[in-house]
Amino acid sequence: MVSPLGNDVDAMFTRVTEGKSGIRRLSSPRCEMLRSPIGAPVDFDAAAHFDAVRIRMLDRVSQLALAAAGQAIRAAKLDFSREDVTRCGVSVGSSMGGVQTTDDAYYGLYQERSQRVQPLNIVAAMCNAPAAWIGIDYGLAGPNLTYSTACSSSAVALGEAARRIQCADVDVMIAGGAEAPLTYGVLRAWEAMRTLAEADSDDPSTSCRPFSQTRTGLVIGEGAAFVVLEDWEHALLRGAEIHAEFVGYGLTSDAGHITRPTCKGQASAMLAALRSSGATAQSIDYINAHGTATQQNDTVETAAIKEVFGANAFNVPVSSTKSMHGHLLGAAGALEFIISVLALTRGIIPPTMHLNARDPTCDLDYVTDVARRGPAIRSVMSNSFAFGGTNAVLIASAP
Repeated sequence: MVSPLGNDVDAMFTRVTEGKSGIRRLSSPRCEMLRSPIGAPVDFDAAAHFDAVRIRMLDRVSQLALAAAGQAIRAAKLDFSREDVTRCGVSVGSSMGGVQTTDDAYYGLYQERSQRVQPLNIVAAMCNAPAAWIGIDYGLAGPNLTYSTACSSSAVALGEAARRIQCADVDVMIAGGAEAPLTYGVLRAWEAMRTLAEADSDDPSTSCRPFSQTRTGLVIGEGAAFVVLEDWEHALLRGAEIHAEFVGYGLTSDAGHITRPTCKGQASAMLAALRSSGATAQSIDYINAHGTATQQNDTVETAAIKEVFGANAFNVPVSSTKSMHGHLLGAAGALEFIISVLALTRGIIPPTMHLNARDPTCDLDYVTDVARRGPAIRSVMSNSFAFGGTNAVLIASAP
């Protein structure tokens, strides 16, 4: 991964379990004109990964995706020269694609009245550029797919990739998400919706407060997160280290309002994931909540968890790690799924930070402020809900 909390898995998980925040004031001069000039940026030096010619061809979203996907492939010790590359594919979620390229181009055309447009703008900005570049760089000739379902994009990308493997279409899928939306134009558009958090005047890093009575909205972040999904037998044959088993995927739609979530839709996605896993609600040991810190989502998600888990809802640890890494939009689901798997493998449940004054309607066990080490964790659930109404829920279990 390449994230606001660190650019490798260990660094990120250390910071998330320590309750460190990657949210801060944005340094771009244009962003000073925002009402709330905060975000969760990635410290990423493109020149350390790509030569100058390549950098000009890649929007930031593709740079982050290639860096994160490369980490996943190396960690999995995949040697594609030994694989049937027609049975290896790519599945990526991105809600906005190469917005930096688009923003810069429009600024040149409309503000500076330039008559020149870079010839590679289209291929740099298109939503499927990250997936395409990963496939090209590693010669993967299987399915190359991009999903754009707003905030659930990368959760959908993982779930659909797993189904490709389950259907025996492929052996390996490089699956995840990437987003680089911290441009002035994008942030002004989000600001106009009045969903962004107000900057905390004392400490901007505490501005995202999921489930808190004082929550004021979400904080947008950037980054990329990828996993290697692989057929079980294929992984065993090549001696791969298996971190977890992907066992459940639920996909539903609210089919109602374009931005307003529904308890029914979120609950049905969780139930669908449980059915596909063959598990019961009682077997889930941790939920990584969508937890955006908006007024509507947090109360609706709390109610949906209660509907699915019944009386046991108050016994299941829940956390929203967006309180620290912000909302990575299309990349959020993949990052939070990895955090969930790390909670499973390392036996540490990350906290929900900045929950200083609990909303009475949000009354679950939100693992507040301090990471929890306790009984063995066998199964985890990761929720991703989106504008447009696409709800995606993922479940992983210990191998």
